[in-house]
Parts: sequence; structure tokens; C-alpha cells
Amino acid sequence: MSTLTTRKSQRMEFRLPPELKEIIEMAAATLGQTVTDYSISRLVEIARDDLRKHDVTVLSDRDRDAFLDLLDGVREPNEALKRAAGRYRKFRAAKR
Repeated sequence: MSTLTTRKSQRMEFRLPPELKEIIEMAAATLGQTVTDYSISRLVEIARDDLRKHDVTVLSDRDRDAFLDLLDGVREPNEALKRAAGRYRKFRAAKR
């Protein structure tokens, strides 16, 4: 038995149309997995991917170059950045 189904501690239940259940059953059978193991592994994989996407900031080439220049100290912060930093400091101070 797979480790996915041997340590049960929580339960999720949902209903789905018969045609979707059949697709899931076919996919699980194709991979030689139970429907439970297949469903859990896919849900976890998708959830981890969604969380990773949420935690990653994608910059345009221009923004990436500007960010790297700032890290390298090539440019002085402009007024907009200084204002944003000030707002952030006030925000952080209010949270304490």
C-alpha cells in the first residue's frame, strides 16, 4: 500500500460530475495508482506549484536590470523609490 493512504489524518470530500470522475479513474488506472493516491498526488503537486508561483516575482528585463543596478549601487534611488521606502517604513512601524 502506498504511503499516501497509510497515514490518514484528515479528510477532504467533494462532489464532481460522473464524466470528470471517469477521467480521473482512467488517469489513475493508466498510471497504476488508486484513485485516492492519484488524486492526492496531483492535488498536492498543483497546490505546491500554485504556492511557488505566488511566491515568485517575475520582472521585465528593464525592471530586472534596474533592480540589479540598485543592488550594485550603480544608481541613486529616485524620488518614487524614496517615497515608497518611506511608506514601507511607516507601514512596518505601525505593525510593531
